[in-house]
Amino acid sequence: MRYSVAPRGLFKSGCKYRTFIKSYPNKLILKNGISLFLHMVSKTDLASFSYILDEEIIDKMSAVASIKSFSKNDIIIDVGQELQSVPLLLSGNIKVMREDNDGNDLLLYVLESGDTCAMSLTCCMAKSVSKIRAIADSDTNVVMIPVSAMTDWFNSNESWRMFILQSYQVRFNEMLETIDTLAFLKMDERLYKYLTDQVKLTASAILNLTHQSIAEDLNTSRVVVSRLLKQLENEGEITLGRNKITILEYL
Repeated sequence: MRYSVAPRGLFKSGCKYRTFIKSYPNKLILKNGISLFLHMVSKTDLASFSYILDEEIIDKMSAVASIKSFSKNDIIIDVGQELQSVPLLLSGNIKVMREDNDGNDLLLYVLESGDTCAMSLTCCMAKSVSKIRAIADSDTNVVMIPVSAMTDWFNSNESWRMFILQSYQVRFNEMLETIDTLAFLKMDERLYKYLTDQVKLTASAILNLTHQSIAEDLNTSRVVVSRLLKQLENEGEITLGRNKITILEYL
């Protein structure tokens, strides 16, 4: 799959981003006509985080952060990118991918509302370039927090520090699950687990997925995915339609 990339200007220069040619108070118009919407953060936007972040941090976030909106398949963070901001997901889903030496992607985990990417946090703390690619899996809104503020808050605010440490733990557990899946499951088992994970993410037993997109997430070929999907259909686990897969267990 060819993903759309975010415009140069959101992050430091030297990355593979489109430049934008017009700007408005809450919108950037890219050369290809795509619009990227952004606006400053209000306390109302951050209300869903009040259960874990204290009022002091909510106030500070509303003062220095901004909200950016991405369309499905936009690249939010790219491999080799030097980050100026860390994304905190308000709505939508973000796929976090690892690229091999041949340019193929492997899905590591998926971020949901309320999550942040521990691997981007690590890069920021270590002042190193990104080792992952973060891609909007649906229309997505993220709070972009400046790296300098994130570091200051980690040292000075307990609620933010606990949020970051808990994020590390959750992502670490998901990484272990990914390693276990690669090491111990056969491809047909990996495929069915991927499908059931998608059901949980989308809250729907009917998945609008192409065989090619599944193959790219699992770092395998479309031919293999098509054969195994047909096998799962013959076993009564799923039904197949045009760019649609129904997981019968969840009906």
